Amino acid sequence: MPTELLPDGITPTVLVLVLVAALAAGWIDAVVGGGGLLQLPALLLVPGITPVQALGTNKLSSIFGTTTSAVTYQRRVHPDLRTALPMAAVALVSSFAGASVAALLPASVFKPVIVVALVAIALFTLLRPSLGEVTALRHTGRRHHGVAAVVGAVIGFYDGILGPGTGSFLVFAMVSLLGYDFLAASAKAKIVNVATNLGALLFFVPHGSVFWGLGLLLGAANMLGGYLGSRTATTRGSGFIRVAFLVVVTALIGRVGWDVWTENLRPLVG
Repeated sequence: MPTELLPDGITPTVLVLVLVAALAAGWIDAVVGGGGLLQLPALLLVPGITPVQALGTNKLSSIFGTTTSAVTYQRRVHPDLRTALPMAAVALVSSFAGASVAALLPASVFKPVIVVALVAIALFTLLRPSLGEVTALRHTGRRHHGVAAVVGAVIGFYDGILGPGTGSFLVFAMVSLLGYDFLAASAKAKIVNVATNLGALLFFVPHGSVFWGLGLLLGAANMLGGYLGSRTATTRGSGFIRVAFLVVVTALIGRVGWDVWTENLRPLVG
Protein backbone atom coordinates (compact mmCIF):
# COMPACT_ATOMS: atom_id res chain seq x y z
CA MET A 1 0.00 0.00 0.00
CA PRO A 2 1.78 3.20 -1.13
CA THR A 3 1.94 5.87 1.56
CA GLU A 4 4.42 8.14 -0.25
CA LEU A 5 3.29 10.84 -2.65
CA LEU A 6 5.52 9.70 -5.54
CA PRO A 7 6.88 6.30 -6.60
CA ASP A 8 10.41 5.76 -5.23
CA GLY A 9 11.98 5.23 -8.65
CA ILE A 10 10.63 8.31 -10.43
CA THR A 11 13.17 10.84 -11.76
CA PRO A 12 12.65 14.49 -12.82
CA THR A 13 12.99 13.48 -16.48
CA VAL A 14 10.34 10.75 -16.19
CA LEU A 15 8.06 13.13 -14.27
CA VAL A 16 8.29 15.75 -17.05
CA LEU A 17 7.53 13.11 -19.67
CA VAL A 18 4.41 11.84 -17.88
CA LEU A 19 3.24 15.44 -17.32
CA VAL A 20 3.51 16.14 -21.05
CA ALA A 21 1.62 12.88 -21.71
CA ALA A 22 -1.09 13.97 -19.24
CA LEU A 23 -1.46 17.35 -20.96
CA ALA A 24 -1.84 15.72 -24.37
CA ALA A 25 -4.17 13.07 -22.93
CA GLY A 26 -6.42 15.75 -21.45
CA TRP A 27 -6.72 17.43 -24.86
CA ILE A 28 -7.50 14.13 -26.63
CA ASP A 29 -10.00 13.08 -23.96
CA ALA A 30 -11.83 16.40 -24.20
CA VAL A 31 -12.17 16.25 -27.98
CA VAL A 32 -13.11 12.63 -28.52
CA GLY A 33 -11.84 10.39 -25.71
CA GLY A 34 -8.94 7.96 -25.78
CA GLY A 35 -6.45 9.95 -23.72
CA GLY A 36 -5.61 6.78 -21.82
CA LEU A 37 -3.80 5.71 -24.97
CA LEU A 38 -1.05 8.13 -23.88
CA GLN A 39 -1.40 8.53 -20.16
CA LEU A 40 -1.71 4.96 -18.92
CA PRO A 41 1.25 3.57 -20.93
CA ALA A 42 3.30 6.58 -19.75
CA LEU A 43 2.47 5.76 -16.13
CA LEU A 44 3.42 2.13 -16.64
CA LEU A 45 6.92 3.31 -17.62
CA VAL A 46 7.43 4.91 -14.18
CA PRO A 47 9.88 2.81 -12.13
CA GLY A 48 8.37 1.38 -8.97
CA ILE A 49 4.71 1.55 -9.98
CA THR A 50 2.55 -1.56 -10.35
CA PRO A 51 -0.18 -1.91 -13.00
CA VAL A 52 -2.95 -1.51 -10.40
CA GLN A 53 -1.26 1.59 -8.93
CA ALA A 54 -0.94 2.98 -12.46
CA LEU A 55 -4.67 2.41 -13.01
CA GLY A 56 -5.58 4.10 -9.71
CA THR A 57 -3.25 7.08 -10.22
CA ASN A 58 -4.49 7.43 -13.79
CA LYS A 59 -8.10 7.65 -12.56
CA LEU A 60 -7.19 10.37 -10.05
CA SER A 61 -5.51 12.40 -12.77
CA SER A 62 -8.21 11.79 -15.35
CA ILE A 63 -11.08 12.91 -13.14
CA PHE A 64 -9.63 16.44 -13.09
CA GLY A 65 -9.42 16.57 -16.86
CA THR A 66 -12.84 15.07 -17.53
CA THR A 67 -14.48 17.35 -14.95
CA THR A 68 -12.88 20.41 -16.55
CA SER A 69 -14.03 19.26 -19.98
CA ALA A 70 -17.55 18.49 -18.73
CA VAL A 71 -17.92 21.96 -17.17
CA THR A 72 -16.59 23.67 -20.32
CA TYR A 73 -18.96 21.70 -22.56
CA GLN A 74 -21.86 22.46 -20.22
CA ARG A 75 -21.21 26.18 -20.51
CA ARG A 76 -20.72 26.20 -24.27
CA VAL A 77 -22.95 23.36 -25.57
CA HIS A 78 -25.58 22.90 -22.81
CA PRO A 79 -26.03 19.11 -23.20
CA ASP A 80 -29.32 17.57 -22.09
CA LEU A 81 -28.68 16.30 -18.55
CA ARG A 82 -31.85 14.17 -18.51
CA THR A 83 -29.92 11.52 -20.44
CA ALA A 84 -26.39 12.20 -19.24
CA LEU A 85 -26.94 12.15 -15.46
CA PRO A 86 -28.86 8.83 -15.17
CA MET A 87 -26.39 7.27 -17.59
CA ALA A 88 -23.53 8.57 -15.44
CA ALA A 89 -25.06 7.10 -12.28
CA VAL A 90 -25.26 3.64 -13.85
CA ALA A 91 -21.73 3.99 -15.21
CA LEU A 92 -20.36 4.93 -11.77
CA VAL A 93 -21.66 1.73 -10.16
CA SER A 94 -20.51 -0.36 -13.10
CA SER A 95 -17.03 1.21 -13.07
CA PHE A 96 -16.66 0.37 -9.37
CA ALA A 97 -17.52 -3.24 -10.20
CA GLY A 98 -14.98 -3.28 -13.01
CA ALA A 99 -12.24 -1.84 -10.79
CA SER A 100 -12.93 -4.51 -8.18
CA VAL A 101 -11.87 -7.22 -10.63
CA ALA A 102 -9.10 -5.23 -12.33
CA ALA A 103 -6.42 -6.92 -10.23
CA LEU A 104 -7.86 -10.40 -10.75
CA LEU A 105 -7.97 -10.65 -14.55
CA PRO A 106 -5.03 -9.87 -16.89
CA ALA A 107 -5.62 -7.14 -19.44
CA SER A 108 -4.50 -9.55 -22.17
CA VAL A 109 -7.82 -11.37 -21.76
CA PHE A 110 -9.75 -8.34 -23.02
CA LYS A 111 -7.37 -6.81 -25.55
CA PRO A 112 -8.17 -9.07 -28.57
CA VAL A 113 -11.88 -8.27 -28.17
CA ILE A 114 -11.08 -4.56 -27.87
CA VAL A 115 -9.06 -4.58 -31.11
CA VAL A 116 -11.92 -6.23 -33.01
CA ALA A 117 -14.41 -3.71 -31.58
CA LEU A 118 -12.17 -0.75 -32.48
CA VAL A 119 -11.68 -1.97 -36.05
CA ALA A 120 -15.45 -2.37 -36.45
CA ILE A 121 -16.03 1.13 -35.03
CA ALA A 122 -13.45 2.70 -37.35
CA LEU A 123 -14.87 0.99 -40.45
CA PHE A 124 -18.46 1.84 -39.52
CA THR A 125 -17.58 5.52 -39.00
CA LEU A 126 -15.42 5.71 -42.12
CA LEU A 127 -18.02 4.10 -44.40
CA ARG A 128 -20.83 6.34 -43.13
CA PRO A 129 -19.58 9.91 -43.65
CA SER A 130 -22.92 11.40 -42.61
CA LEU A 131 -22.83 9.62 -39.23
CA GLY A 132 -22.92 12.13 -36.39
CA GLU A 133 -23.36 15.23 -38.55
CA VAL A 134 -26.64 16.16 -36.89
CA THR A 135 -28.64 14.91 -33.93
CA ALA A 136 -31.43 12.56 -34.99
CA LEU A 137 -32.45 10.55 -31.93
CA ARG A 138 -33.12 6.88 -32.68
CA HIS A 139 -35.24 6.29 -29.58
CA THR A 140 -37.46 8.32 -27.30
CA GLY A 141 -38.81 8.04 -23.78
CA ARG A 142 -38.04 4.96 -21.72
CA ARG A 143 -36.36 3.15 -24.60
CA HIS A 144 -33.93 6.03 -25.06
CA HIS A 145 -33.00 6.01 -21.37
CA GLY A 146 -32.86 2.21 -21.32
CA VAL A 147 -30.35 2.09 -24.17
CA ALA A 148 -28.33 4.87 -22.50
CA ALA A 149 -28.28 2.91 -19.22
CA VAL A 150 -27.01 -0.25 -20.95
CA VAL A 151 -24.28 1.76 -22.68
CA GLY A 152 -23.29 3.33 -19.36
CA ALA A 153 -23.19 -0.05 -17.62
CA VAL A 154 -21.09 -1.83 -20.24
CA ILE A 155 -18.60 0.97 -20.90
CA GLY A 156 -18.43 1.88 -17.23
CA PHE A 157 -17.38 -1.68 -16.37
CA TYR A 158 -14.76 -1.57 -19.11
CA ASP A 159 -13.37 1.72 -17.80
CA GLY A 160 -13.06 0.31 -14.30
CA ILE A 161 -11.25 -2.82 -15.38
CA LEU A 162 -8.98 -1.38 -18.10
CA GLY A 163 -9.84 2.09 -19.40
CA PRO A 164 -8.03 3.23 -22.57
CA GLY A 165 -10.52 4.24 -25.26
CA THR A 166 -13.46 4.67 -22.86
CA GLY A 167 -14.28 8.15 -24.15
CA SER A 168 -14.13 6.96 -27.76
CA PHE A 169 -16.47 4.05 -27.00
CA LEU A 170 -18.89 6.42 -25.26
CA VAL A 171 -18.89 8.89 -28.14
CA PHE A 172 -19.42 6.17 -30.73
CA ALA A 173 -22.24 4.55 -28.74
CA MET A 174 -24.05 7.86 -28.32
CA VAL A 175 -23.69 8.66 -32.02
CA SER A 176 -24.57 5.23 -33.44
CA LEU A 177 -27.03 3.84 -30.86
CA LEU A 178 -28.69 7.01 -29.56
CA GLY A 179 -28.42 9.29 -32.60
CA TYR A 180 -26.52 12.30 -31.26
CA ASP A 181 -24.15 14.35 -33.40
CA PHE A 182 -20.46 14.15 -32.50
CA LEU A 183 -20.40 17.44 -30.57
CA ALA A 184 -23.43 16.58 -28.42
CA ALA A 185 -22.09 13.04 -27.90
CA SER A 186 -18.71 14.36 -26.76
CA ALA A 187 -20.38 16.74 -24.30
CA LYS A 188 -22.43 13.96 -22.71
CA ALA A 189 -19.53 11.51 -22.81
CA LYS A 190 -17.48 13.80 -20.59
CA ILE A 191 -20.19 13.78 -17.89
CA VAL A 192 -20.37 9.99 -17.98
CA ASN A 193 -16.57 9.74 -18.01
CA VAL A 194 -16.38 11.79 -14.79
CA ALA A 195 -18.64 9.19 -13.18
CA THR A 196 -16.63 6.20 -14.45
CA ASN A 197 -13.42 7.74 -13.09
CA LEU A 198 -15.09 8.41 -9.74
CA GLY A 199 -16.51 4.89 -9.54
CA ALA A 200 -13.08 3.35 -10.11
CA LEU A 201 -11.50 5.70 -7.55
CA LEU A 202 -14.02 4.64 -4.92
CA PHE A 203 -12.40 1.22 -5.16
CA PHE A 204 -8.76 2.14 -5.76
CA VAL A 205 -8.39 4.77 -2.99
CA PRO A 206 -9.39 2.56 -0.01
CA HIS A 207 -7.07 -0.16 -1.35
CA GLY A 208 -4.08 2.21 -1.42
CA SER A 209 -3.60 2.04 -5.19
CA VAL A 210 -3.13 5.79 -5.74
CA PHE A 211 0.04 7.88 -5.58
CA TRP A 212 -1.57 11.16 -4.56
CA GLY A 213 1.32 13.49 -5.33
CA LEU A 214 1.85 12.10 -8.81
CA GLY A 215 -1.88 11.91 -9.48
CA LEU A 216 -2.49 15.55 -8.50
CA LEU A 217 0.42 16.80 -10.61
CA LEU A 218 -0.86 14.85 -13.59
CA GLY A 219 -4.37 16.07 -12.81
CA ALA A 220 -3.26 19.70 -13.14
CA ALA A 221 -1.77 18.95 -16.58
CA ASN A 222 -4.90 17.00 -17.50
CA MET A 223 -7.11 19.93 -16.52
CA LEU A 224 -5.21 22.31 -18.78
CA GLY A 225 -5.38 19.84 -21.67
CA GLY A 226 -9.07 19.22 -21.03
CA TYR A 227 -9.88 22.93 -21.04
CA LEU A 228 -7.98 23.55 -24.27
CA GLY A 229 -9.43 20.46 -25.96
CA SER A 230 -13.05 21.19 -25.07
CA ARG A 231 -12.73 24.76 -26.36
CA THR A 232 -11.21 23.45 -29.59
CA ALA A 233 -14.02 20.92 -30.02
CA THR A 234 -16.84 23.37 -29.37
CA THR A 235 -15.28 25.89 -31.74
CA ARG A 236 -14.54 23.47 -34.58
CA GLY A 237 -17.75 21.39 -34.34
CA SER A 238 -18.82 17.85 -35.24
CA GLY A 239 -16.84 17.56 -38.47
CA PHE A 240 -13.54 18.18 -36.69
CA ILE A 241 -14.49 15.78 -33.89
CA ARG A 242 -15.31 13.04 -36.42
CA VAL A 243 -11.84 13.32 -38.00
CA ALA A 244 -10.16 13.39 -34.57
CA PHE A 245 -12.25 10.38 -33.55
CA LEU A 246 -11.00 8.34 -36.52
CA VAL A 247 -7.38 9.33 -35.83
CA VAL A 248 -7.61 8.36 -32.15
CA VAL A 249 -9.38 5.06 -32.86
CA THR A 250 -6.76 4.18 -35.47
CA ALA A 251 -4.01 4.91 -32.94
CA LEU A 252 -5.82 2.80 -30.35
CA ILE A 253 -6.01 -0.09 -32.82
CA GLY A 254 -2.26 0.15 -33.37
CA ARG A 255 -1.43 0.41 -29.66
CA VAL A 256 -3.71 -2.34 -28.38
CA GLY A 257 -3.04 -4.48 -31.46
CA TRP A 258 0.67 -4.40 -30.66
CA ASP A 259 -0.10 -5.57 -27.13
CA VAL A 260 -2.16 -8.45 -28.51
CA TRP A 261 0.74 -9.42 -30.78
CA THR A 262 3.39 -9.32 -28.05
CA GLU A 263 1.25 -10.89 -25.30
CA ASN A 264 -0.81 -13.47 -27.20
CA LEU A 265 0.43 -14.16 -30.71
CA ARG A 266 4.21 -13.74 -30.82
CA PRO A 267 4.83 -16.39 -28.12
CA LEU A 268 2.84 -18.88 -30.25
CA VAL A 269 4.75 -18.01 -33.41
CA GLY A 270 8.12 -17.96 -31.67
